Amino acid sequence: MTYIAFIAASEIPSITANSIQVMKTVQAFAQLGHRVRLIVPGSSPVAWPQLKERYGLLTPFEITWLPVKPGLRRYDLAWAAVSQARRLKVDLVYTWMLQGAWIALMQRKPVALELHDRITGRIAPLLFRQILGWPGKKRLLPITHALLAALEKEFRVTIPAKQVVVSPDGVDLERYAGLPDAPSARQALGLPEMPTAVYTGHFYAGRGTGLLFDLAQANQGIHFLWVGGRAADVALWSERLHTAGIDNVTLTGFVDNARIPLYQAAGDVLLMPYGRIVSTSSGGNTADICSPMKLFEYMAAGRAILSSDLPVLHEVLSPANAVFCPADEPSAWSSALNALISDASRREALARQARSDVARYTWQERAQRSIEGLI
Repeated sequence: MTYIAFIAASEIPSITANSIQVMKTVQAFAQLGHRVRLIVPGSSPVAWPQLKERYGLLTPFEITWLPVKPGLRRYDLAWAAVSQARRLKVDLVYTWMLQGAWIALMQRKPVALELHDRITGRIAPLLFRQILGWPGKKRLLPITHALLAALEKEFRVTIPAKQVVVSPDGVDLERYAGLPDAPSARQALGLPEMPTAVYTGHFYAGRGTGLLFDLAQANQGIHFLWVGGRAADVALWSERLHTAGIDNVTLTGFVDNARIPLYQAAGDVLLMPYGRIVSTSSGGNTADICSPMKLFEYMAAGRAILSSDLPVLHEVLSPANAVFCPADEPSAWSSALNALISDASRREALARQARSDVARYTWQERAQRSIEGLI
């Protein structure tokens, strides 16, 4: 049994996608039989039942919250977390933090560094170069091949194959087993019985909320279910919809991850309308390097997927398991959506293929691959 310390800067609990991704990653290692401990910033521990519901978790694991000081840019967290990992005599430090990976390597601990974005800032590129050049045991885990290529181009390096494993996000397939059909899911959620298109996720810039608005306005015979979003964003879009007289949209606000599969099951079509510029909770643009968790959830839900035609999404999706539209072109989306709504056999074929293809993208499979041969 390997003892692994996971170090993340995510606030736990929160409603951000990165906090969900962290919790799913750690749980997967626990499910594989490793001993795990997650170390995150904070001073108020949270009981497991609350975390279980918020993040849709099945397997408990140990979490340590460490207080941090504003203005230190999480370097105090990285130092304290690695120090604790050493005291615990863990076999591996797995982290999303450059600072944590750098400190752990300097202290001769094996490291797995998960990467979701380019390396930016004044100090981060220097740390990354030192991590690349340090002789200790290490594994880099970019979430897409596109991100790996971007990093190699930016730093003018070819990262040795044994030091890198491309690790797209994943899904808990067991949480998608036995979902009801779409009409039954709609009935369970108190939704109208009519053709339904579902979007789950935040309303950050580039997530396609404007496109969703246009689609709802142009397709009054389709019900649109928008699941998620921060309270302020939900209030803003609710007012805009009301002002425009659009009444075929239901906004749920934030929904705990444990309940997300049922909402996705309520759709005949699941929408992934990313723009050409996609922001995250911390800003930046990830449109060309992203690996959205909703992509894998949609595939597991057994519904047809209508997605923006971003090149990076083709690392997982194909015309056999999804329909693609140009980003930010409402007329093309409206035509494609109506074509899917009117063709049940095509929806079923796409969904069946997606459900088959997602089997290799479970969180457990991801965890197994990510550290294989490292320790």
